[in-house]
Amino acid sequence: MKVLDKYIFKQVALSVLVVLLVVLGLDLLIAFLDQMDNMNEHYTLSGAFYYVVWTLPRRLYEYIPLGTLVGVMVGLGMLASQSELTVMRAAGISTGRILLTVFKPVMLMALVGLLLGQFIAPITEQRAQSVRALAMAGGGAYSDNGVWHKEDNTFIFINAVESGEIIHGVTRYEFASDLQLLRSSFAERGTFEDGAWSLSNISETRLHDAHTETATLAQERWQSGLTPDLLSIVVVEPVDLSITGLWEYARYLQGQGVNADVYFLAFWAKLLQPLSIVALVLVGISFVFGPLRSVPIGQRIVSGVILGLIFKFAQDLLGPASSVYGFPPLLATLLPILLCSLGGWYLLRRAG
Repeated sequence: MKVLDKYIFKQVALSVLVVLLVVLGLDLLIAFLDQMDNMNEHYTLSGAFYYVVWTLPRRLYEYIPLGTLVGVMVGLGMLASQSELTVMRAAGISTGRILLTVFKPVMLMALVGLLLGQFIAPITEQRAQSVRALAMAGGGAYSDNGVWHKEDNTFIFINAVESGEIIHGVTRYEFASDLQLLRSSFAERGTFEDGAWSLSNISETRLHDAHTETATLAQERWQSGLTPDLLSIVVVEPVDLSITGLWEYARYLQGQGVNADVYFLAFWAKLLQPLSIVALVLVGISFVFGPLRSVPIGQRIVSGVILGLIFKFAQDLLGPASSVYGFPPLLATLLPILLCSLGGWYLLRRAG
């Protein structure tokens, strides 16, 4: 039995790896070609190449669910096409035993995805965004690619982040409680020192009832709750943050009175990704044992892609719906997983 388990494991794992490599290679090529539209005298071909390379862990993390689903359907489907699954079952090996062996590489990929999403992809994605923003700004303070942030009654825009403790192009708009603009300022550069930001080369405008007042400052100490740790979260999209980073930043936004549903949705989606993979694979396996056991490999791939897209669309639709209709983000993430799991279990029962 150990020989048989190794054979099934090898067949499924190899199929998953091949599918992931093909999908990831195509995505990297498309991403690199897409960056050519953004190139200028500072953001060159090499800069675009390094940007795409830095985003590789994030792209791999995103494709693990779909790649695992299609890979399992292809690997297990090849065994079914060659009647090997039929022989195994005729020899007395139960469907449950086969499923247990198939899920070993699946759980391994789920673990890899969890580690990528928590420890590797957030760091490399932040690096990718910082390198790209600085290159497009020409190493200076001006860029069309930046991030907005709200803190109390101050709206902040940061053009580029060189590292967690160095920022470029900091624009601040300070409002009174009645939403009257009190002050706007622009600092070319900022560094985090001794618990606060040290801004340099500041141009500011103060608005009074009957006149405005402008000034320039060489240095300014800016005390802000936007620490380097939080800043490393702000510069990337919610889906690219770590699990712990999402939770911390969502709680921080709640403290600032800002709606944090999008971050809670991303948090639950990342935390429950292993369950999403298991649910998708369960349905995919039920197709192989049931209606797709004798169809060509191309049709299995198409079926797997369609299934993965339907699952993704369901989560994407339920996410905004949770904000509109007021049900918890956890439910919006968990509902497609439960429906998928129940559907897969039902189809497997019918297939015997």
